Amino acid sequence: MSFESRANNWISAFLGSGLPGAKDPAGPSPAELRASDADREQVIGLLRDAVTDGRLTMAEHEERVERAYAARTLGDLVGLTADLVPPESQPFLMDGRPVVALFRTENRAGRWVVPSEVPVTSLGGRVTMDLCEALLQTRRVVVRLAVMAGTVTLIVPEGVRVVSAPDARIKAFHDEVRLPPGATGHAPDAPVIELAGFVYGGKVIAKSPKRPRKGLFRRS
Repeated sequence: MSFESRANNWISAFLGSGLPGAKDPAGPSPAELRASDADREQVIGLLRDAVTDGRLTMAEHEERVERAYAARTLGDLVGLTADLVPPESQPFLMDGRPVVALFRTENRAGRWVVPSEVPVTSLGGRVTMDLCEALLQTRRVVVRLAVMAGTVTLIVPEGVRVVSAPDARIKAFHDEVRLPPGATGHAPDAPVIELAGFVYGGKVIAKSPKRPRKGLFRRS
């Protein structure tokens, strides 16, 4: 049997036994989450660009802007830009698919809706999940890992707790998440990211984004 065949069999067995399936999500569905003023303005900005370059007529633009201002949920907003930009450029992503990296790099970032459970599989790959602009469906998110010889990096806002589940098999976990300036501990209602599943021959890194540098010189 060739190396390629053995590798394919290994990947198939790995996915078949290790890839955890997502459970029924708790809390509201992504489409039911409330839209913020920033979400509305982001959509309106795309509509403004579309009428400027001729993708929308003035009548279409006015009608969609009116619907954007009236939108109460993300589900009310998503259809307004679906035909204007590709999926990866949408103002927010409601992609609940598992995160899979097989000998490659996979990133998930920006304004995306994080379900209550996120399956992550990495075989010799690198996964980066940036939650700094994300919308959490629940205050406790389970990241269910199936990792062999891979690296999973979580970028979370300061003060978020990242913990391992009691039955998790994760030997290399580096928690570099900072507390907010002046805080002495986690807030009682701080979001929690729970790591479950297994990591063999790889590692998980949780960290906060870099703080902006203060200018060396200030104007008087």
